Amino acid sequence: MLCGVSARPQPPESLPGGTADDAFRSDCLARVVLDHVTSRWGVLVLTGLAAGPLRFHELRTKIEGISEKMLSQTLRTLVRDGLVERTVEPSSPPRVSYSLTPLGEGLTRPLQQLFVWIRDHAQLVSAAQDRHDTRSDGQSD
Repeated sequence: MLCGVSARPQPPESLPGGTADDAFRSDCLARVVLDHVTSRWGVLVLTGLAAGPLRFHELRTKIEGISEKMLSQTLRTLVRDGLVERTVEPSSPPRVSYSLTPLGEGLTRPLQQLFVWIRDHAQLVSAAQDRHDTRSDGQSD
């Protein structure tokens, strides 16, 4: 079940309230997936693997600021969600690499579009923050 409705896709008008707002409900499976994908590290791991498989330390080097513990936890979550595949190559010591599954590959396209939007609009967002902070100085919320 997905938010009290079947997991099979349904037209928005058939959902409770007549809208496609599943992820707004706290008991919604879509919200759990959204949390995993859009977490601080989830989106970076998925986008980092878009160019191809990487080993753990290669991925950690690529994503500046992530600790080994957080990378390990994020990878476990994304593997469990079926978005990332963990491959162990028999050798001594074993070589472990991570790659996107077909499901994960489908998700990286919209994530990459989001990255492009952020890149193209980051200065405008920063300017808006500066304007807000200037107007808000001395005012309490």
